[in-house]
Amino acid sequence: MHILIVNRSKIPVSAYGGAERIIWWLGKALVQMGHQVTYLVQKKSTCPFAEVRWLEEKRPLAEQIPENCDLVHLHFQTEEELPKPTLITYHENSDKAQQFHPNTVFLSRNHAQRHGGTAFVYNGIDISDYGTPVLDNKRAYLHFLGKADWRVKNVKGAIELAKRSGDRLHVIGGSRVNFRRGLRITLNSHVRFHGMLGGDGKNVLLNGSKGLLYPTLWHEPFGLALLESWYFGCPVFGTPYGSLPELVGDVRRNGHHRNPNNGVVDGIFSELGCISLKKSELLEGIRDAGAYSRQRCHEYVADQFTSDRMARSYVDLYEKVLNGFQLNEVPPICLEPQQGKLLPWYE
Repeated sequence: MHILIVNRSKIPVSAYGGAERIIWWLGKALVQMGHQVTYLVQKKSTCPFAEVRWLEEKRPLAEQIPENCDLVHLHFQTEEELPKPTLITYHENSDKAQQFHPNTVFLSRNHAQRHGGTAFVYNGIDISDYGTPVLDNKRAYLHFLGKADWRVKNVKGAIELAKRSGDRLHVIGGSRVNFRRGLRITLNSHVRFHGMLGGDGKNVLLNGSKGLLYPTLWHEPFGLALLESWYFGCPVFGTPYGSLPELVGDVRRNGHHRNPNNGVVDGIFSELGCISLKKSELLEGIRDAGAYSRQRCHEYVADQFTSDRMARSYVDLYEKVLNGFQLNEVPPICLEPQQGKLLPWYE
């Protein structure tokens, strides 16, 4: 099968990146499975394992699709009619009411449901990018991983939790300038900012951490930070929004409870960490971070969330599309878009 992977970004990514790393890992895994991959991406992109063509934004996409490809895998929405069978992965939260292509694939069950769809594929990481974690080493601090200058990621809340638990915090992502301008917080020696950090530098930090603080205040479509942290044996302490309940809650330890007023999951306590709307419960989990099995966290990702597994899931969907099947019974429609308002959490 010859798959054309299309995105408006440059590859390879030099620092953190989200969708950029996913399309890289996906293409690499597909090639290792025996498929042919061509990338249509931003100018000056390169790749050692697949042909790269440079996307011309002002030219119709249909004119840039190779004649010999079997299927187009887009990573952004388009209303343009394409001459080849098409699958679209949607990586964002919609900020407006809209209808999606019937072959749109989302990143988690929750992500699909919130956009009126049913088709989803979990992201997976290429574990060769991370090496072998040291799971029996001394862990001396906590970490935050994400776009720290983005308010919905709630780095302010992560700093608050670390301060109250008495732990040092390493913040990976964003920039210190943005923190000072955008957040009214007191910085001290217990918080260290690393900016956009990738590769070995990030891996070393994660491999020395007791856990990931992830108190997001929006519905997370997926969350690569979860996989990376679990891979290095770090339990996750965050809020039960978006994909987190289905990922953290897959491996039960002490079950979960729901808010009787609205049916929303307030908290889940599993072998992988603790997610809760209550800061007090998150603090309990953080103080108990050493009791979590680092081996169990690592195995969860190594068994279920690799790029190979992601690629196999996509190949199943490619074959359905090529055989004329529609991935969602009806075109997904987002009627309640994710607005900029921050979601709540409580004391």
